[in-house]
Amino acid sequence: MRFNDAVLGAIVAAFGIYVIVEAGTFPGLPGQTYGPAFFPTIIGTVLGLCGTLLVVKGVATAERRPLVVWGEWVSSPRHIVNFVLVPVLLIAYILFSKAVGFILISAAILVILIRRFGGGWKAAVATSVLATFVIHTMFYKVLHVPLPWGVLAPVAW
Repeated sequence: MRFNDAVLGAIVAAFGIYVIVEAGTFPGLPGQTYGPAFFPTIIGTVLGLCGTLLVVKGVATAERRPLVVWGEWVSSPRHIVNFVLVPVLLIAYILFSKAVGFILISAAILVILIRRFGGGWKAAVATSVLATFVIHTMFYKVLHVPLPWGVLAPVAW
């Protein structure tokens, strides 16, 4: 699937505007010239400018290219399932992570994705367990992000 630059530019510019608006809600720090909104505002501004440039370029070439060109994969049920599976699993994580816990649901999602995209069982399980524990350690222990324990709360470390 290919999009005209005007379509992608509009999405990027809209996201840049969203980042700027959200950064504006960050509280300022007393005595600080630059608060927590400073860098997100810069990033949002750059995204907005780049998106606008893409829109201008896309509109200039719109007569020669359609807004969307569908690829051959759209007619393949296997590829459609692969395309839909990732957001469905992300939604499942959002809905069930508190009850099930980060470790179990993340490992399960990784096993499903690795198997679906062609990996063997041994590789899927080994990679999922290793990646889940590395990610959990980095976020929970190093960055102090409170990840949900779910059913593993009694053995939380």
